[in-house]
Amino acid sequence: MSPFDHVHTDRAPAAIGPYSQAVVTGGWVFCSGQIPLDPATGELVGGDVAAQTDRVLRNLAAVLEAAGGSLSHVVKTTVFLADMADFTAMNEVYARHFGDHRPARATVQAAGLPRGVGVEIECIAKLA
Repeated sequence: MSPFDHVHTDRAPAAIGPYSQAVVTGGWVFCSGQIPLDPATGELVGGDVAAQTDRVLRNLAAVLEAAGGSLSHVVKTTVFLADMADFTAMNEVYARHFGDHRPARATVQAAGLPRGVGVEIECIAKLA
């Protein structure tokens, strides 16, 4: 028996390679990076980084819910931006989704993100 539980939900985009949406082990949830794909259509969400960030965080929330958690369980995020000039727009949407909860975070500019998107976010959460 594997010490890992692999998470899958249809409320977030399916993994498009040899990885899981998330893995749970020892009460910890390790979420793969999410890009702004609409889980219902599989299509990229159009618009600016704010719209993309909103979709990404809704995808992460769905994966966390499938694992038995929520955004309030997030301990650490890593935000990948195609352009650091989009930081303020991303940060405003990020703050709305997390409310008063303030997980640790790193934000980096990436030379290229999957499918040319403006933002990708991964996270680690601790289940209560």
